[in-house]
Amino acid sequence: MTKKVEIRQIISIILAIFIGVLWSLPIVGVIMVAIRPISEVLNGWWDFSSFHPTIENFFSVWTHSTLPLGRAIVNSIIIASFATIIPIFIAALAAYGFARFSFPIKTYLFIFLVMMMAMPQQMVAIPLFQILVDLHLIDTYPGLILVHSAWGLPWIILFLRNFFKTLPVEIEEAARVDGASDFQIFLQIVLPMSLPAILSVVALQFTWVWNDFFFALLIIYTPDNYVATQALAWLKGKYHTPWDLMSAGALIVMVTPVLVYAILQKYYTRGMIGWVGKG
Repeated sequence: MTKKVEIRQIISIILAIFIGVLWSLPIVGVIMVAIRPISEVLNGWWDFSSFHPTIENFFSVWTHSTLPLGRAIVNSIIIASFATIIPIFIAALAAYGFARFSFPIKTYLFIFLVMMMAMPQQMVAIPLFQILVDLHLIDTYPGLILVHSAWGLPWIILFLRNFFKTLPVEIEEAARVDGASDFQIFLQIVLPMSLPAILSVVALQFTWVWNDFFFALLIIYTPDNYVATQALAWLKGKYHTPWDLMSAGALIVMVTPVLVYAILQKYYTRGMIGWVGKG
């Protein structure tokens, strides 16, 4: 019996290593193309008959004459930051209301919010574009931030509402007896206790906005306002594709969300599984 278990464990480990290596191959390929001159990878990145690593591709794409990725990265940071902070604050207020208070059509309103999560972006593209045109928000940062904020509200409300329901009500009742208002309880008690969940939302929402291409393509038209995903896509020309620059740019764009997850990993894990464990 013990030998059978050991054999199964060995097979599982070998299979996991094989899947991990297979999963990592595309990333390795991108790295190899990014750190080598394009002439060395014309026959495939796995051809190491000539290998002269360089970081020139990173500098070239960062300061590109037509679409400098450095400027696009700054645009993405601005948009992703505001499109994360704004919906989290609004959704936290709404989620606390759903978790702690009773009001008419509460259940139906919550079901409506959950159903909105299933709506594809393409379904709202045309009416959304018309609304932004009427509001003179096309090709502006506020327009894109507003769209991302509104699109993130349903899932953030659902996530935080579930977390708030796991918090002990007794602490809030004790503060209310001492004369604290509902808003004071929310700001001074509920939010500090919900830090793991909030930081989990920060990681998810920031990464989603950072990686978005559809809404950016729909709303932003001026090259100076391009976000990182747009600038990276437009590096591809009609007759020529600079794979070396696009690979280097892809790695640069990928660094920011990876750093966000690395910094918030501890809180992200606690926020994602904490309320399940308490339930």
